[in-house]
Amino acid sequence: MRAVAKYGALASLGSLVLTALVAAPADGADTGGPAAGDDAATRGVVRAAERAATAGVVFGRCPETERLPAPLTCGTVDVPLDYAAPDGRKIRLTVSRVRASGKPSRRQGALVFNPGGPGASGMYFPMAARLPEWRRIAEAYDIVGYAPRGVGRSAPLSCGAPADFGKAPTQAPTLPSESYKRQRIAAAKAYARGCARGAGTALPRYNSLNNARDLEVLRAALGERKLTFLGASYGTYFGALYATLFPSHVRRMVFDSAVDPDPRQIWYRNNLDQSLAFEHRWRDFRDWVARHDTTYHLGVTAEQVHRSYERVRAGITRRPAGGKVGPGQLQAAMLGAGYYDGSWPSRATALAEYLKGNPKPLIAQAAPRPETAARRENGNAVYTAVECNDAPWPTDWKVWDRDNTGVARLAPFETWDNAWMNLPCAYWPVRPPEPVDVRTRPGVLPPTLILAAERDAATPYSGALELQRRLAGSVLVTERNAGTHGIAGGGNACVNAYLEDYLLRGRTPVRRAECAPHAEPDPVSLDERSSGRKLPPVV
Repeated sequence: MRAVAKYGALASLGSLVLTALVAAPADGADTGGPAAGDDAATRGVVRAAERAATAGVVFGRCPETERLPAPLTCGTVDVPLDYAAPDGRKIRLTVSRVRASGKPSRRQGALVFNPGGPGASGMYFPMAARLPEWRRIAEAYDIVGYAPRGVGRSAPLSCGAPADFGKAPTQAPTLPSESYKRQRIAAAKAYARGCARGAGTALPRYNSLNNARDLEVLRAALGERKLTFLGASYGTYFGALYATLFPSHVRRMVFDSAVDPDPRQIWYRNNLDQSLAFEHRWRDFRDWVARHDTTYHLGVTAEQVHRSYERVRAGITRRPAGGKVGPGQLQAAMLGAGYYDGSWPSRATALAEYLKGNPKPLIAQAAPRPETAARRENGNAVYTAVECNDAPWPTDWKVWDRDNTGVARLAPFETWDNAWMNLPCAYWPVRPPEPVDVRTRPGVLPPTLILAAERDAATPYSGALELQRRLAGSVLVTERNAGTHGIAGGGNACVNAYLEDYLLRGRTPVRRAECAPHAEPDPVSLDERSSGRKLPPVV
């Protein structure tokens, strides 16, 4: 999965009895399910949760490095590096919160959010309480974000120098030569070695199972008897692991843009499917641009728009825009159009202006920013470690070459760049286990809510269908003929109504429901902006 957003998205911006906080039910539903994990780790989670419930979270002013404004407050939670050794080394997770703004008598607890990744931080999420789409939810819930293990200040992981990670311009051939493939194989091997050096013996501990266990400890630290959780993108995967491991500790759970949790899909085949899905979404973008040719003048068909794109690509191959935007940077910027249609006007404007001799919009959107290099390297390091540690990957380059060559014939836009990002997993120094079989028995898990856009490329719609099959009693709400990645609290009032009804009142449709797509973005050109219309923000 590519580094622009990975499996992550956000479309918009109590005193209890200790044993009740941490104890599993007497029938063993939380320790004897289909994927309870090893006994030592299970006992370690209980011990860590007991300690966290006693310590709580001391919230105070957020450190300046977080750049989070009041009324957000920040704190930390200690978790074991290795749950099989809960009294051993600890790591400290950072947490942020905005208190529920409504009447204390109507407070429903804490709503914990994870934006996905792997490698993305949710520390910013409590700022969503200011947005009108989240106002009623923020009245009822403390809005809580956190940085998972390895991310940000939560025992940060690094696999290389940020300056090396942000080098530009770079190439992004859709038909890579054999010599280019050898270069990328060497780079993947070096990156895997860098992760081993950066993490040392801790490297195997960065995985989705531990992310789910950390979520259980965070629940206890917040003083919540049961967890209310909203996971987006990759956050749906370890949220589903949590539901499998700790079903009796779930109060309400929202899965926004669901990863396919089938163990056979984690993660190699999910990435192949994703590359195919991005080709379709890239076509959606070009179709939209073609419908607005009077604004952008890039072509009246998707094929003509593609030829215009190739002219831009050829131009920056010969002479990188601003000295920093080459084909690799162009590809990454245009990949953003596959995630969020709100970026379509800005991306189309950048292409159109470049062809008119003005590269500035393209440079503004695609050039790497040195001030973000450390954060991007950290996010990529955690992404790589978690996905490589979660499940076996092919270790024979011939398999990667065969599979990606086949997919690229159908989907050249994203396939090889996706492959290069994941290739360190072929040379990973840790032997990963088989993935957990995400699954719950009828009656064990309370109703959960799955939200999905039908044309989502980052997490194809088939993943939402598979997750619903595996979580008994779950309900699926589909935004038809739309492809934005991460739809909770976004621009679709119908989706938001189902979200509110579930989080505020615990109500869900019987099994499935549909929403019409949100409105497509309005086309805005640079010339129109000068006359008073505004371009959407750059994503």
